[in-house]
Amino acid sequence: MADLIEIKVPDIGDFDAVEIIEVLVAVGDSVEENQDIITLESDKAAMEIPSPCAGVIKELKVSIGDKVKQGDVIALAEASSVGASDKPVTEQAKPEVETVAVVAEVIKKEVSPTPELVEMAPFAPDNNAGVKHAHASPSVRQFARELGVTLSSVAGSGVKGRITKEDIQNFVKQKINTPAAGGSAIPPVPVVNFEKFGDIENVELSRIKKISGKHLHACWLNIPHVTQFDEADITELEQFRKENKESAAKQGVNLTPLVFIMKAVVASLRKFPELNSSLSEDKENLIIKSYYNIGVAVDTPNGLMVPVIKDVDKKGFLEIAGELGEISGRAREGALTAKDLQGGTFSISSLGGIGGSFFTPIVNAPEVAILGVGRHKMQPVWNGKEFEPKLMLPLSVSYDHRVVDGALGARFVTHLNHMLSDIRKVLL
Repeated sequence: MADLIEIKVPDIGDFDAVEIIEVLVAVGDSVEENQDIITLESDKAAMEIPSPCAGVIKELKVSIGDKVKQGDVIALAEASSVGASDKPVTEQAKPEVETVAVVAEVIKKEVSPTPELVEMAPFAPDNNAGVKHAHASPSVRQFARELGVTLSSVAGSGVKGRITKEDIQNFVKQKINTPAAGGSAIPPVPVVNFEKFGDIENVELSRIKKISGKHLHACWLNIPHVTQFDEADITELEQFRKENKESAAKQGVNLTPLVFIMKAVVASLRKFPELNSSLSEDKENLIIKSYYNIGVAVDTPNGLMVPVIKDVDKKGFLEIAGELGEISGRAREGALTAKDLQGGTFSISSLGGIGGSFFTPIVNAPEVAILGVGRHKMQPVWNGKEFEPKLMLPLSVSYDHRVVDGALGARFVTHLNHMLSDIRKVLL
């Protein structure tokens, strides 16, 4: 049996106790010389550590989360050639170091007075001009260059948003399957050198905003939106909520208006199941769901998140209140899992706690409708004989007009108002 070679951390510059964020090989894997085997990341840089020889990994000495320094043993390998096994690890070339936070440059280009319509290419070479460097390893960057993919256009699914080869492959597949833009492609927004008008500051968007932004943009471009506005009388609902708020607090839950709105929405979705559906991939069929999972938009320090409360139809007010408080807290702490964000059938975006009245929420595809809730306020309402004070709640329902026409949308909103005016009706 050949002697085993120790694969050690080479000279990585002025770094000490650097965290391992990826282990790219497993015991028994065959590796080529200079193939990346682990990824390190400090607060300033990310780097790949390659194998000094071709061979088979016999033992791994580290795992994700461990911290290493120059000279630490990463793994034991059985070399496949003598020449490679005799090569000292310390003689390897220093791995490429990539900065993780690079400030975006201001593009020096004058505004075009008449921007031309252009054909939108599926993807362009990764020249990184005027944009932040993507978070990816050298091997992934080379793979992207070979395919002509702009890394800044790819959303990373790896640890801390790193772009993987699979992300690039999926990006290319998506572009290939997307019909090319015709002669009436959307014209580009003019590029402006804002610096010539005064001082500026470049602030990088959070990863959540980058990902959600792309999704919302796709939803807005692909869904023909219609938004229906109305106001619901929640005078009795609010009185009932206040009467039970203290009792709920003793059980450790916050009984907010959103809890009752969620139950009223489910009652209306039962009545009008088309709004609890999705279009099939070929857009020829409607997939109507018999479960009711409500996504709730939560404002977090890093951007908007939409965790999903499952099976709202099967839960009582207090159970929903407790689950809503728990999942909203985890959203603000950045502790949501992928499962928490999946499976929604209808979404609610409530801005009542901040202010405002009506707005146009964007449908969260593949759902076909979303409810926007504004801030309730006391208003004089004519009852046929006189004006009386009523607590009115602004509602904005956006829907996919391919699935929901105006008449159906109006009936849904009217039924929702009916449920909110007397919350006891949701129990019928």
